[in-house]
Amino acid sequence: MDHGRVNPTMKLENQGITGLGYVYYNLMEPALIQESLKLGESTLGNGGALLVSTGKHTGRSPKDKFVVRTPSVEDTIWWDNNAPMEMDKFDVLHGDILEHMKGGTYFVQDLFGGADPEHRLDVRMVTELAWHSLFIRTMLRRPEREELDAFDPEWTIINCPSFKANPEKHGCRSETVIALNFDKKTILIAGTEYAGENKKSVFTLLNYLLPEKGIMPMHCSANHAVGNPVDTAIFFGLSGTGKTTLSADPDRVLIGDDEHGWSDRGTFNFEGGCYAKTINLSAEAEPEIYATCSMFGTVIENMVYDEDNKELDFEDNSITDNMRCAYPLHYISNASDSALGGHPKNIIMLTCDAYGVLPPIARLTPAQAMYHFLSGFTSKTPGTEIGVTEPIPTFSTCFGAPFMPRRPEAYGKLLQEKIAAHGATCWLVNTGWTGGAYGTGSRMPIKATRALLSAALDGSLAEATFRKDPNFGFEVPVTVSGVDATLLDPRATWADKSAYDAQASKLVDMFADNFAQYVPFIDEDVKAAAIG
Repeated sequence: MDHGRVNPTMKLENQGITGLGYVYYNLMEPALIQESLKLGESTLGNGGALLVSTGKHTGRSPKDKFVVRTPSVEDTIWWDNNAPMEMDKFDVLHGDILEHMKGGTYFVQDLFGGADPEHRLDVRMVTELAWHSLFIRTMLRRPEREELDAFDPEWTIINCPSFKANPEKHGCRSETVIALNFDKKTILIAGTEYAGENKKSVFTLLNYLLPEKGIMPMHCSANHAVGNPVDTAIFFGLSGTGKTTLSADPDRVLIGDDEHGWSDRGTFNFEGGCYAKTINLSAEAEPEIYATCSMFGTVIENMVYDEDNKELDFEDNSITDNMRCAYPLHYISNASDSALGGHPKNIIMLTCDAYGVLPPIARLTPAQAMYHFLSGFTSKTPGTEIGVTEPIPTFSTCFGAPFMPRRPEAYGKLLQEKIAAHGATCWLVNTGWTGGAYGTGSRMPIKATRALLSAALDGSLAEATFRKDPNFGFEVPVTVSGVDATLLDPRATWADKSAYDAQASKLVDMFADNFAQYVPFIDEDVKAAAIG
């Protein structure tokens, strides 16, 4: 039985998805909350937020993600980074999931991936859980209601957590599977309730499709100056490096917090919502994000709360460090209505250095920017992936390797061309450790990071005196107003200077060893910027 608003010629049965029980099309937030509560999936929190648990999967499952090996993508997928699934195995998996769905209740959302009408992707999300439908409706771009009457999805994503895959039968690794089929324009997600798989599957799609149009897909947040979209800044970084926090600047307009494209027209958000980590979130440090946690329809994932008054505990990480809130972009008072910006004037590459070696900010030449973009050095922070319980230093190329279907150089070349065409200034910002490595030092003070970023974005940092870093060769400011000068020199923050030197030497070698894989594919100027 069907409910809701949908293109009458594009119901699920028109796509070969038949035999279902109740199907709810494009329900809005109040109805989705009602259904989720009625089904016992969630608990109503303060202000109408929805409190949910994702079970054993409290982060992404990157090792369970597959791309179907078809002739059309055989030569363009980065197979070293994307596990292949054979076509016949996908067909069996698809058939078994459709059979499993028969008689069940499902929720459909027809949405856009991308704020720019010229480049957006029309996506249909079919979910077993009502709260997943609310989540993806929050995270992607929502069509006007009248647009739904003619909506014709280009891609369909089916998310069925109750289906458990069979590795031998379905050609996967475990009972959890995320499988992308570019020929059938279908993504299957099963065996996990973690909602982040929904949004990252769309990001992966756009990361493959947009470069063919000369558009740079970016794992970054973005904002622009008030009243001046031309003054746009983008913030590259993996989860936990501060993309959401640092782009939510009260003195600038938020374009988006996680995923963007850079076209010939400028910057555009892929999404219509934000997905922020809530561990240690406070009203003092991040008042607007904190406030969304008690707003109507915000999805609160895996947070401990008081059973009686539903007050959230932002410090209790007993479920996961990766507790999150998903809220619509307009819940941030200074968010852009259009989610569009100009060509980036400043490019910030965020890294969480668990070694405590990198300075809090450094200015990069274009060649150095390519070096650090391809390197993608950071630390995986607790909770963002299953099994990560303390920071693990890692290299994630393009600051988003798990979501990159093409070889890194394809994205690096696009970014290099756009930097050259538009003259962006590039910065490396360390939000990780200072005064020692993880376990000895402390996290970089967020007030200092904000002060340094403000100086970079308003242009005043360009007038500072810079020194050349002896380890990495980039430029580091010597003094910045409002920031302790000692903090700007990582070696000076360590009690044991020889220990710093040893740690720095170790990190330089790690960079050099990692970067060797890209040397055959890059230009001479980037090779010259390489270390070691």
